[in-house]
Amino acid sequence: MEVLKIATAGSVDDGKSTLIGRLLYDTQSLTTDKIEAIEKSSKQKGYDYLDFSLATDGLVAEREQGITIDVAHIYFSTAKKSYIIADTPGHVEYTRNMVTGASTSQVSIILIDARKGVIEQTYRHFFINNLLRVKDVIVAINKMDLVEYSEEVFNKIKADFQALNAKSAYKEQNVSYIPLSALTGDNVVETLGKMPWYTGQTILQHLEGLEPKDIYDNGQARFPVQTVIRPKTEEYHDFRGYAGKLYGNNIKVGDAVTVLPSLTESTVTNIHFFDKQFDEASVGSSITIELENDINVTRGDMIVKSSELPRIEKDITTTVCWMDSKKLVAGAKYFVQHNTNRVLAKIDSVKNVIATDYSGVTPATQLAINEIGEVTIKLSKAIYFDAYNDNKSNGAFILIDAATNTTAGVGFIK
Repeated sequence: MEVLKIATAGSVDDGKSTLIGRLLYDTQSLTTDKIEAIEKSSKQKGYDYLDFSLATDGLVAEREQGITIDVAHIYFSTAKKSYIIADTPGHVEYTRNMVTGASTSQVSIILIDARKGVIEQTYRHFFINNLLRVKDVIVAINKMDLVEYSEEVFNKIKADFQALNAKSAYKEQNVSYIPLSALTGDNVVETLGKMPWYTGQTILQHLEGLEPKDIYDNGQARFPVQTVIRPKTEEYHDFRGYAGKLYGNNIKVGDAVTVLPSLTESTVTNIHFFDKQFDEASVGSSITIELENDINVTRGDMIVKSSELPRIEKDITTTVCWMDSKKLVAGAKYFVQHNTNRVLAKIDSVKNVIATDYSGVTPATQLAINEIGEVTIKLSKAIYFDAYNDNKSNGAFILIDAATNTTAGVGFIK
């Protein structure tokens, strides 16, 4: 079954956790004991409704304050798809958590309180989705029940967001607008008839209708090698296969390929998926590839089509979201983890800090925690990469503190 990864974003009290809880409840994805706990807690608090945020806010501090702090991953399924939702916090001090949650998501739901409209947090959330090139964005205008289900309010917020969208450089992004009430469930899974002026899809209908071709950016085929398969059994005595996950585009038997960094050329002879063989593997597949000739391939190498070589360089210009309490400064040394390849790196310069409200950049010499800026990096050896805007999987990396093994930052190559 196809798996769709979703990130949510919104300011405090915009209703992210309530929306997710409502999705789980209305798709019958909550267990009986979880529903009973929600009913009991809601009654104890004197609510005349079910507090669905309790279905997702797992930390004690989150439940006490009614906010989201950590990134929670929630799983549920329908007859058509399986879903993984990253419930990310909206506060500015948790920008790194939001980047983490959205980095692997194919769809993002940005919630807006119908009473407040587009606010500073909305700018930040949309900026991060643009930075991460999330292909499909749903602008969920929530709490319509508190503005008397007003079409005028919805249209005003939609117009304001469209003005914000005009500032985005990612023109391939699909932006949809859905008015809803997460508390009552209107336009979440079903339409309850409170907004007859809205004739579009519910949240779930929109998600169910998305096809893989709608949410993936087409790029060039990239196959980072995770491990070499050598069974050394009687049945597979001479078998040598290269296992990993395929990114960017499809690859098929007969394709002329090049192994990086050695630049050795070969041809794909077989493609294995567990105990089956295929003539072609689609993007996102975890597969094992056999090549025509026995060549030296190891973890950290990359197999690409010979006509689609990536850039191979030791100096890179990047956009970095800093996640460590220790500031990022020129001269600092880290490991760059790029796909399965880990390389020692030195920060050459920090050029600026990028404002997440689209107001521009500020010259800077360091990045503090949760700041995003332009950084140049020198590597101990060349890596084989694409610009993030051309190939997300082959243009992203993380910075690892060699002393603590902490993931200190995430970067996107220009």
